[in-house]
Amino acid sequence: MRDWISYWDSDHPIYVNARHFDVHYANIADDIIRLLPGKQARVLDYGCGEALHADRIAANCATLYLCEAAPTVRTRLEERFGKIANISIVTPEDVAAMEPESLDLIVANSLLQYLKRPELISLLKVWRRVLSPGGALVVADVIGPKQSAIADALSLLRFAAVNGFLTAAFIGLVKTTLSDYRKLRAQLGLTTYDEAEMLKLLAEASYDAARLRPNLGHNQGRMAFRAQKNPAISG
Repeated sequence: MRDWISYWDSDHPIYVNARHFDVHYANIADDIIRLLPGKQARVLDYGCGEALHADRIAANCATLYLCEAAPTVRTRLEERFGKIANISIVTPEDVAAMEPESLDLIVANSLLQYLKRPELISLLKVWRRVLSPGGALVVADVIGPKQSAIADALSLLRFAAVNGFLTAAFIGLVKTTLSDYRKLRAQLGLTTYDEAEMLKLLAEASYDAARLRPNLGHNQGRMAFRAQKNPAISG
């Protein structure tokens, strides 16, 4: 497997069972709903993955764009949500071609670790262009350089205990250790940022940004940030 997109487009063991799969995406949907600025909001979930509960997000906004780079995942999104009028399944290229100032909220959750720094810098420019005045960009589940795999595992086990899949989580962690994910992570690495570095990167991309708490999802050892266009900078 050559890259992260290929990995997410494959049959991978990240979700240990159907319960984990469901409650993970339910949790993310709840968190995104809390971020919505209103029923008229135009929202982009960039790198949305399977987005199992995107219909609940769409019920609380005007338009929801689900952007996913993995072709097989996009096909499943179309099958799942294609008949919902205010949900559109889009590619990264579609987002780049959107009209300026056409979105009120952009969420990029658990994405940055799979992007090289130049890729993120390019995306920040795209997102800024399509973000409306007063709109917000939320980047979440950002991994800090001191965040350990053990801390991530413990966070998952706590989440599993609360949601009734603890035994499956133990087994899943063992499988993940032996899986292509671990091999690909060793080969490609994950991109990490500390808080100051992330804020500096957003400022250099002409955003006003601050740390957002809580993080989206179950892992509160990771970070989230909320950013808006700096009104003093045009373009």
